[in-house]
Amino acid sequence: MTTVIFSHGQESGPWGTKIRAMAERARSLGCEVDSIDYHGIADSAERVEKLKLECAHIDDKLILVGSSMGGHVATAAAEELGAAGLFVLAPAYYMPGYEELTPPPPSLPICIVHGWHDDIVPAENSIRFAKSCAATLHLVNGDHRLTANIDEINEYLTYFINTTSE
Repeated sequence: MTTVIFSHGQESGPWGTKIRAMAERARSLGCEVDSIDYHGIADSAERVEKLKLECAHIDDKLILVGSSMGGHVATAAAEELGAAGLFVLAPAYYMPGYEELTPPPPSLPICIVHGWHDDIVPAENSIRFAKSCAATLHLVNGDHRLTANIDEINEYLTYFINTTSE
């Protein structure tokens, strides 16, 4: 069995539009799903600790999915949690003033989806990260929220889950 754990961004919630759509897709593929609630936790390091605590009991194959700050958080926790894969959307890597906080790439399959028109996290940040670790990178015609790209994202997620769960 595969368990998919979602980490939301700074301004969103655990069961927002994107996460609900991706969770539905993951369930249709036979995965268990959950989404961590980070409301009230602004510090990324505290969010990483919460994610590690929430996932400590999972014995299944684990795939972490994160959006924006949630992508940063999932990346930082992935290796320690023994995740089988990391799927991130517009991850908050190399943010000005916080570049040194960008976690090193974990040694596992990574897929990044980023919008060309992102005005919060530049697409170049994901290009830089993907290049450093040969991650799969999909640049789409979207903005930071990627809400209009959910069908496309779900196709990438389906492929990622199917190939990571083998």
